[in-house]
Amino acid sequence: MKRITNLLGLLTRPKPQVGLTPADEVFAENKWRLLRYRARPEGLAFHTPILLVPSLINRHYVLDLMPGKSFAEYLVAQGFDVFCIDWGTPGDEDRFVTFDDVVDGYLGRAIRQAARHAPGEQVHLLGYCMGGSLAAIHAAVHPDRLASFVALAAPVRFKDDGLLSRWTNTRGFDVDVLVSAAGNVPWQLMQSAFHLLRPTLTLSKAVMLIDRAWNDEFLDGFLALETWGNDNVSLPGEFYRTYIRALYQDDGLVSGRFALRGRKVDLKNLTCPTLAVTFEHDSIVPAASAAVLLEVAGAKVKQHLHLPGGHVGAVVSKHAAKTLWPQLTAFFVQHEVRAKAGTPAPAKATEKPAAKKVKRPVPREGRARS
Repeated sequence: MKRITNLLGLLTRPKPQVGLTPADEVFAENKWRLLRYRARPEGLAFHTPILLVPSLINRHYVLDLMPGKSFAEYLVAQGFDVFCIDWGTPGDEDRFVTFDDVVDGYLGRAIRQAARHAPGEQVHLLGYCMGGSLAAIHAAVHPDRLASFVALAAPVRFKDDGLLSRWTNTRGFDVDVLVSAAGNVPWQLMQSAFHLLRPTLTLSKAVMLIDRAWNDEFLDGFLALETWGNDNVSLPGEFYRTYIRALYQDDGLVSGRFALRGRKVDLKNLTCPTLAVTFEHDSIVPAASAAVLLEVAGAKVKQHLHLPGGHVGAVVSKHAAKTLWPQLTAFFVQHEVRAKAGTPAPAKATEKPAAKKVKRPVPREGRARS
């Protein structure tokens, strides 16, 4: 009976709130901003900040989905100083924002802003999906401010057996025509492509929803993830042009033919402790595409964590809180930069915030994928 009642009430059921971990905007430029999550009441336990770099295609709050399923919330509870980039929503005027603007400029400034709060002026850098690829590129050119690097389901070799690689390398896919016609690449086009990676996903989610509709906690988590999944972002056209041509079509990151603002990107220069995380059932980033980072990176300390699960569910689920998150935390703790003698203790959460409180995200209205 509870299952039937909940299913009948889906249309009127209040949407769960997302991105609830308290944070302050500490830096902003153009459409993107840097968020700093507020520390636990007793203060920080670690000096080295963690900077989370999400994909440009999706909203940042996948890493702060909802209480109990928030990686940011978990890290704050462990005593870390946590920052996250919110890439924002590009407007028509951003069609000429380049790959260099984003990866060398925006990401570089985010790292420097976060590093200002660390005695050693270094950060733990974690990039998720596309965010991990961009972070790896930046780190290979500017490795000096990194205490450690985590590539979370992040493609490094782009010519692989995955469907995204095959599609972007077909003769019929002309990225120049697409960018010239559309300017910013529409989120609807990219979302449709991801749906085609698993055509039966909508049906399987509908079956799961019916089977577990009696569980209110499951329903809230399901609707929160669907809210995020339907809150996609268009990509600046010039950024997308380089992303497809130089990475997917030329596989420039592994081949060594890629350059960032005129400087060759050589992953051998990525020398800080490096962790690559892959998932067994990831239909977006094949494990081999992400794990190759450890073959080409120049770090002495390199680890590979391979877990069951998919590209998103394995990162934001309650299961992740028991498996993935503790292992990421252990990696950060292991490579904590020790403060110099006489360095003040980490800031207390009761100190005056550096900037205004972050407004709750207002997701774009859209039909939930069931």
